[in-house]
Amino acid sequence: MHFPALQASLALAQTAPDYGQCGGLGWTGATTCESGWSCVVSNLYYSQCVPGSSGSSGTSTSTSTASTPSLTGIAATAPTTPPSKLTGMLPALGWNHWNAYGCSINETKVVAAANDFISLGLKDAGYEYINIDDCWPLMQRDATTQQIVPDPSKFPNGISGVATQVHALGLKMGIYSDAGTATCAGFPGSLGMESLDAATFSSWGVDYLKYDNCNVPANWTDDSTPQDGDWYNSNSAIRYRQMGAALAEQSSPFQFDLCIWGAANVWDWGARVGHSWRMSGDSAPTWQYITEIIGINVQHLSSIDFFSHNDMDMMEIGNGALTIEEQRTHFAAWVFLKSPILLGTDLSLLNSTQISIVTNPELLAFSQDATIGIPAAPFNATASMPTTSIPEYYSGKSSKGVHVFVINTSATSATKSFAFANVPGLTGSGPFIVHDMWAGTDLAGTYSLSSTFSVNVASHDTVAYRITSA
Repeated sequence: MHFPALQASLALAQTAPDYGQCGGLGWTGATTCESGWSCVVSNLYYSQCVPGSSGSSGTSTSTSTASTPSLTGIAATAPTTPPSKLTGMLPALGWNHWNAYGCSINETKVVAAANDFISLGLKDAGYEYINIDDCWPLMQRDATTQQIVPDPSKFPNGISGVATQVHALGLKMGIYSDAGTATCAGFPGSLGMESLDAATFSSWGVDYLKYDNCNVPANWTDDSTPQDGDWYNSNSAIRYRQMGAALAEQSSPFQFDLCIWGAANVWDWGARVGHSWRMSGDSAPTWQYITEIIGINVQHLSSIDFFSHNDMDMMEIGNGALTIEEQRTHFAAWVFLKSPILLGTDLSLLNSTQISIVTNPELLAFSQDATIGIPAAPFNATASMPTTSIPEYYSGKSSKGVHVFVINTSATSATKSFAFANVPGLTGSGPFIVHDMWAGTDLAGTYSLSSTFSVNVASHDTVAYRITSA
C-alpha cells in the first residue's frame, strides 16, 4: 500500500501507536508495538497493535460485559447490549436530508424524497431508508411527558405521519438525535433520556437512528486513555452504549449509526454497539474530502464485515462542483469499502447520468453481497507502481468473482496497469474474462495469469472490473 501522507508520522516512530497499523503488504511504518501490545495480522494488507502478549490471535469477537473487577465508576455498570442482528447486516442504502436542506426540512420534502425513490428507480435498485436529520423538533421537550416534540410547522402530521407515508411505499424511516444535551443545531439531545426517546421513536414507526456527538458535557468526554486501555469502556462509547441498550428494548429493530466522527477509536468497538459508525467529520462535495476519507478508511478495513460498517458519511453526488468522474469515484469508493450509501441531495435534480451512477446494479451488488461482507483492499498492482497520496488499486471478492477497482488520483488522464498475478484471490492460470462493471459488458479477449492489464483512466475517475475464469 502506498499512502505516505498517512504513514509519515508512524515511519518516524520506533513503535506503532496503540491500535495503530503495524504491518501489511507494502507497509513502511513502524512494525513493533508498545510493551504489553501485540502486532496481530488481520489480513494480508493490515496488521494492528492490540492489547495482549505476543501470539494472541486478535480475531475473536469479545462478548464479555463491562462489569469486571478492574472497572470502576460508570464503566462497571454500563450496558453491554449488542446491536440487533435483525437489521444492519449489509451497508444501509438510503437518503438523508441534511446535505440538501440543512435545517430547512419539512414533511413535504421528506415525502417527496420517498416518492422520488419510486419514480427514479432507487427503491428497485435497493435503496430503502428515508432519513430525517437535525432540526425536526421543537426546541423544548413536552413539559408533561418530557418527550421530544416534532415541530408542527414542519411536520403537521408528526413524525409518525411521515413514517406511515414512507412505510406505505415499502420504504423505511430514519430519525436523528444526539448523544449530548443538545443536537448540533441546538435542539433537544438524548443523553440521559435514552429510554424515553428510544420508546418514542419506536412508537412513531422509526427504523433507523443516526446518533450525533455534539454538546457533550465535560464529565462525559474523554481526556485520557480509558480504563483497561479499551475504548469500549470510554465515556464516549458508554454514551452510545446507553442508547444502544434502549433501542434493543423496543419491539421493532433499529439500525443504529454512531455519528461519532471517528473519535474514541470507534472502529475497535463500534460493532459491539451499532451497525455503522462515522469515520470523520462531515462530508463535503470536494475531491479533497473524497480522497481524505478514503485515506482514513483504508487504515481500518479490518473493522468491516457483516453488521459492521465504517461510515464515510452522506453522499455528495448532485452537490457542489464535483465532476462526473469524481462522482463515479465517490460512489465506487463507498461501494468497494462497504460504507453505508445515503444520498444527500434534492433527488429531483439528479440528471440521468447521476441516476445511472447511484443505481448501477453491478456496483451495488458488490456493496450488498450477502455472501462476502469484507471490503476490497489495496494491493500492489505491479512491481513498479508509483507512490500516490492514497492507494489507487483495490481488489476484493464477491459471490460473483474477484473485483478490481482503480482510481486515478492525478489531475490528468493516465494509463493504469495491474498484473493479474498480483491480484489477490485469483486462482488458476487462466484464461480470465474481464468484465466492465460500469458498462455491464465483457471486454474483448481473455487474459492469462502472466498478463498485464492496462487502461486509460480519466482524471479522478474510477474503473471497476470483475474477473472470472473463462
